[in-house]
Amino acid sequence: MTASSVRPVSEREARQVAEAAREQVWHKPSFAKELFLGRFRLDLIHPHPAPAPDDVRRGEKFLEKLREFCETRVDAARIEREAKIPDETVQGLKELGALGMKIDPKYGGAGLTQVYYNKALALAGSVSPAIGALLSAHQSIGVPQPLKLFGTQEQKDTFLPRCARTDISAFLLTEPDVGSDPARLATTAVPDGDDYILDGVKLWTTNGVVADLLVVMARVPASEGHKGGITAFVVETASEGVTVEHRNAFMGLRGLENGVTRFHRVRVPAANRIGPEGAGLKIALTTLNTGRLSLPAMCAGAGKWCLKIAREWSAAREQWGKPIARHEAVGAKISFIAATTFALEAVIDLASQMADEDRNDIRIEAALAKLYGSEMAWRMADELVQIRGGRGFETAASLAARGERAVPAEQMLRDLRINRIFEGSTEIMHLLIAREAVDAHLSVAGDLIDPDKSLSDKGRAAAKAGGFYARWLPGLVTGTGQLPRAYAEFRPPGHRDLSPHLRYVERSARKLARSTFYAMSRWQGRMETKQGFLGRIVDIGAELFAMSAACVRAEMLRTTGDHGVEAYQLADVFCRQARIRAEELFERLWTNTDDLDRKVVSGVLAGSYTWLEDGVLDPSGDGPWIADATPGPATKDNVHRRISRA
Repeated sequence: MTASSVRPVSEREARQVAEAAREQVWHKPSFAKELFLGRFRLDLIHPHPAPAPDDVRRGEKFLEKLREFCETRVDAARIEREAKIPDETVQGLKELGALGMKIDPKYGGAGLTQVYYNKALALAGSVSPAIGALLSAHQSIGVPQPLKLFGTQEQKDTFLPRCARTDISAFLLTEPDVGSDPARLATTAVPDGDDYILDGVKLWTTNGVVADLLVVMARVPASEGHKGGITAFVVETASEGVTVEHRNAFMGLRGLENGVTRFHRVRVPAANRIGPEGAGLKIALTTLNTGRLSLPAMCAGAGKWCLKIAREWSAAREQWGKPIARHEAVGAKISFIAATTFALEAVIDLASQMADEDRNDIRIEAALAKLYGSEMAWRMADELVQIRGGRGFETAASLAARGERAVPAEQMLRDLRINRIFEGSTEIMHLLIAREAVDAHLSVAGDLIDPDKSLSDKGRAAAKAGGFYARWLPGLVTGTGQLPRAYAEFRPPGHRDLSPHLRYVERSARKLARSTFYAMSRWQGRMETKQGFLGRIVDIGAELFAMSAACVRAEMLRTTGDHGVEAYQLADVFCRQARIRAEELFERLWTNTDDLDRKVVSGVLAGSYTWLEDGVLDPSGDGPWIADATPGPATKDNVHRRISRA
């Protein structure tokens, strides 16, 4: 099967596959879900949840060992120069127990909480983003997490001790012609007695070049005794028929061991199937509910590094008689970096602690953290490059060669860029979060806008929706945010007053919900095509969530006596910056060029503007846009490599 001959999938079928994999029920409260419904449930996040003392002691002890390792045994410049993490560094991470940070101690892991796992990733990722990616791909989405959630006891006993100390794992879903549309998945797993026969090609297999164990998503054909559907398997990389055909190279994360993996008649025991047949996508999405938190954790770490460099450089560099930090144009960038770093840490710590406590459903919070963290970290790195000027564009190696401090600002920018694509691009995250944000509406009124539903179905839906909106809409008119003394605990003496920001969040949440309702009333079944509108709705929600987290974190730091005054100051300036962004997004909900953009796109695709492309040459090479992914035996050498012991 070539990439161009993959089974065609209709838009409706693709949506049905995605919908079937989504968690349909909300068993626990969700702060972010309530926010999108216009209800500001501050009680769900305030007072800020705190980790247990034993978790803190265990986490801090591991961070101390990891910091010492990163300071003494990681050569970040060498990783960038050689485009590879040295084997001795990977072996050292194994000996340290870094592969098993989230694995239960009874399987040989460190048993860190989500909070301390994320702190460890931020620390490791700050010295080398490639190391952060290695550890995250192994534990957040690789073999350990899906087995923890869905594996049998036998699978846990077999694989988790290996993952904790010796074996690197990877997660394989994407294919050359399959990205965020899993309905097109072409890799197959055909039942054969007590085994499955795996055939297909997987692309962008982070850790795949060095992995010992793989989580592979494959389509099981329906047959007698087999439900079929997309299914998850643990696959030994050493199995006959597994070939790493290519190691990919990228603009950033040069040490990333990411490749193309081919499976040709690979025999996988049925005992290695994770969950039942057809549950693969649900397993993947559930794994990502907390797995997505690793990426924004490293984004928060990147923000901390950007702040450090911006502070040191802008104090040392003088222009026109004073440090450049004292010039307003540069100072505004530094303020943005400082305030946003505070907010990102607030978001990731809050979401992680809620994940540890397991009292709330954090699927939207985790997705918002990923979306917001990746976008804001990229902006911060871009601003750092601007602050550094020509030195920001110059490589660290070049700076060192001519006698200056080797600051890898341009590398940070390159390394962070993938985060807006990894684990769901910004555009896909907008759609995923928007679907969850309007879930309450679709659950009561979905049949009204479904063209395939009968008139009787629509009648029942209308009655159900009428009852829901009769109760819900009146609550969007007035609220606590209109009371001038509301949230008084956030204006302690001697500190900035954060209560107006929380009142703004409450009012804006109601406005956001009203806007969503109006849009559904206006566009009905066409609502899902209004991706520009939905993206802005989600971005407003992200700003409101970040504001809430920043205020709650500032109050927590005040009550613990840990930089309370400074935290209130940072939360205040962040909220003021976020309010400006949110107001602009509210304006753009209804004042935008979305309709005109669609017309221009149609013209571009029709070739109406090809004259605009005249006067340039295309240096791209020849070849298909999408590589051939026909199943079959490997025709290339296996570039998989095992990490050698020192």
